[in-house]
Amino acid sequence: MRCWELTIEIDPAREQPLFLQLAGAVAEDIRRGRLKPGDALPGSRELAAFLNVNRNTVVAAYGELAAEGLVTSRIGGGTFVAEPPPVSSPVPRTLASATPTYALPSSTIPALSRPALAPGTLQLRSSPDVRLLPARELARAFRRAIGLQGRSVLTYTDPRGHLRLRIQLAAMLQRTRGLPTTPDDVLITRSIEQGLDLVARTLIAPGDAVVIEALSYPPARRVMELAGARLLPVPVDHDGLDVDALETLLKREPLRAVLLTPHHQFPTTVVMSPARRARLAALAMQHRFAIIEDDYDHEFHYDGKPVLPIAAGVARANVVYVGSLANILAPGLCTAFISAPLAVMQRLVALRATSDAQGDAAVECAIAELFEDGELLRHVRRMRRLYQTRRDALTTALVRRLGSAVDFRVPEGGLALWVRVDEDIDIEAWSQNALQEGVWFSPAKPFDFLNREQPYMRLGFSYHDPGELDEAVQRMARALSRVRAARPAGQASLAAPHRGVYLHAGGARSAQARRSPHRVR
Repeated sequence: MRCWELTIEIDPAREQPLFLQLAGAVAEDIRRGRLKPGDALPGSRELAAFLNVNRNTVVAAYGELAAEGLVTSRIGGGTFVAEPPPVSSPVPRTLASATPTYALPSSTIPALSRPALAPGTLQLRSSPDVRLLPARELARAFRRAIGLQGRSVLTYTDPRGHLRLRIQLAAMLQRTRGLPTTPDDVLITRSIEQGLDLVARTLIAPGDAVVIEALSYPPARRVMELAGARLLPVPVDHDGLDVDALETLLKREPLRAVLLTPHHQFPTTVVMSPARRARLAALAMQHRFAIIEDDYDHEFHYDGKPVLPIAAGVARANVVYVGSLANILAPGLCTAFISAPLAVMQRLVALRATSDAQGDAAVECAIAELFEDGELLRHVRRMRRLYQTRRDALTTALVRRLGSAVDFRVPEGGLALWVRVDEDIDIEAWSQNALQEGVWFSPAKPFDFLNREQPYMRLGFSYHDPGELDEAVQRMARALSRVRAARPAGQASLAAPHRGVYLHAGGARSAQARRSPHRVR
């Protein structure tokens, strides 16, 4: 009752008698549901002492409540909130049951949903394994940030983010991405989605045409739609975004922006070729549109030379660069960042100051310390080796346990495989049966702009160790056996064949795919 007691307010200066003020306050808490049927009220002496009033005032208030049927008294047992009358009250007893009298605007943005997973479900998702987070070092850094800089990190700070982390991010972008960046060119956000939202609201006006990849990250699409963008999907193939298709589109109408993930494209994992990057940059300068570059999973490139972002090239004045530390550390520490030219950055900072003035300076300082003492770099190197091992473990398990049912190319980087499924297999039925077997994976349908079923799936390998990955594929194999057993002989798959990004592990079909890549249309 202590929390309830502190909400009581009575004022001797008011004309209304104190006992009626007290009765009214208790009655309001009962109607709002803060006090529920059966809850005990404080004793009259206890409440009188707490409110510094005469005990008779409390007794009179309880009598008024009893007369209204809101409380009941038990001899020697105290006063309790009464059960509600049989006829339902027009006043909602919980906030969830309350219906606003004003009209809500219509929305065409579907809600994001995640399946409810049973305990023990193995999840083939491209998320970091949080079990490997340097938690001890991070906790120590956080304690120091609070202890040594408590006032500066717990009050209002620079809306661009804490200077310590901006210094480290600017140095990282210079050293590993080739971006000529200073701390003033960096804005820290709480997540990649918040960063994209700020960029969208800065650059896009309702009705502006924005090109996206035909297969892309659903939350990014929703952010653009909420800003009023008219989205135009462009195909993706083995070399990334189809710039020929983009150039054809430019002949029909002007574009405001192109949003893409050229490095480890989400969800297909392909890396955009240097030739296409150069052509896209030239088109952006010629046709005066912005490039919103989401540099997804830059740190986790295993094979070949590192690829520099488009923002590091000649069109940097037209590029807004967005990145994240989420897959380096953990989604719960989802610190992201934006780098942009000064004119754009000024508007981004003003918008950020309006919608989220504080940020999370304590966490930012702790992460900055991990940069400063080299722990973050050591962690990235460990994770890169470990995730490469897990990538190879998943590919081995798929070949051994699923054989010709799947087809893929080992990606150069990223945290997932993009896998083509034999067209005789109903991939939606497979995914549902897999949940019953205790393994989750994502078919391609949610990534497709038109939400079409496709014979592809994205299998993440970063979330589990090699033994868990092998067990996950075993469960997938059992689920596939159930799907095949349940389908009548001669019946075709429910998933219509669809020409898409065709990636293969090796052999004659791989060579053919490299000679004549298929496209997502």
